[in-house]
Amino acid sequence: MSDEYWIISVPGKSTPKQSFDEICQATARDNLSANFLFTIPDLKVGTLDSLVALSDDLAKLDTYVEGITKKLTQFFFHDILNDDRNRLTENLVIGPNMLDPTRYVTEFHWDYAKYPIKQSLKNLSEIISRAITHIENELKLRSQSYNTVKQNLDSLEKKQTGSLLTRNLNDVLKKEHFVLGSEYLKTLLVCVPKGLINEWYAKYETLCAMIVPRTTELIVEDQDYALFTVTLFQKTEDTFRHKCRENKFTVRDFTYDEKAFANEREKLRELEAERQKLHANLVRWLKIHFGESFSALIHIKALRIFVESVLRYGLPVNFDAIVIHPNRKTTKRLREVLERLFGYLDQSDRLNKDEQFDIPGVFSSSQEYYPYVYLKLDLDYIDMNKK
Repeated sequence: MSDEYWIISVPGKSTPKQSFDEICQATARDNLSANFLFTIPDLKVGTLDSLVALSDDLAKLDTYVEGITKKLTQFFFHDILNDDRNRLTENLVIGPNMLDPTRYVTEFHWDYAKYPIKQSLKNLSEIISRAITHIENELKLRSQSYNTVKQNLDSLEKKQTGSLLTRNLNDVLKKEHFVLGSEYLKTLLVCVPKGLINEWYAKYETLCAMIVPRTTELIVEDQDYALFTVTLFQKTEDTFRHKCRENKFTVRDFTYDEKAFANEREKLRELEAERQKLHANLVRWLKIHFGESFSALIHIKALRIFVESVLRYGLPVNFDAIVIHPNRKTTKRLREVLERLFGYLDQSDRLNKDEQFDIPGVFSSSQEYYPYVYLKLDLDYIDMNKK
């Protein structure tokens, strides 16, 4: 099956579910799709002018809500769950029954508590708009807080790794590696390319005067360099540094400070604890608010189907709404089947279809037009099992 769903409506017939049964029968022969009733309650119609205005507003709101739902999903998947598809599937659920997105769409039930049907259509759309705007604003704040902590932590952790030329050395150096508190002597750290280690041992005592013999000590190696200590008289430091550069040895600027080491380790622990706390809170928050956002999206689809059906088919309200889940590579044949079933509804054959039209509730130059009311729901951003 594809990640695409079609939500359509056609005029109701004398027998309940008659159009749905016709679609099921017509698509079953070649297994073109799975079909589900999309139950929309008896909503307040309002005036024709209000429906026409609401048609455009709902289309914009649909795009907005879908965008926020995508942002929630992508942030959840990539930033919080580190691309863990199994954990994402566990957390992308909607409502008290913890339905996955597919089941929520195909088993859709109107949420009367959140969206009372005694409210006008405009009020219902505004309830959804306010809720999603709040989610968007809170997502910005929460993601910024989390990313700031994570970036600070990553920056500190990055200093603990990498080349010996740049990495933090606090975790490998000890007090006994240095001559401390001397008025005349100083211990320096030197990064030596691994291919020049023998040369270092042969040369270091003669690079300049006043180097303390046999004071070099290998502290640690990485892929490219070896880190050595060497002790010398402070007044020869500048000459020693110059001679090291000539021989492709690099003196690291470093001052041993036990208190600074302890503070840095504590800062790392604090940042990691804060990141873990924010992470746990975000998992809970994203799980809840993805569900709210996705639910709002499907309710917007229901409102749009209702409004477009009244504008297209007129009063009294009588239409059947259906969710169609096409099989992959069968969409063309599925369209032909639907055209055969409902082509009689098309009143535009007399019009020049090469021209652009924009008739609210009928069809727009910016969207696909079919004899039946049609909306597309694409869940590709939720199916993270795709590579």
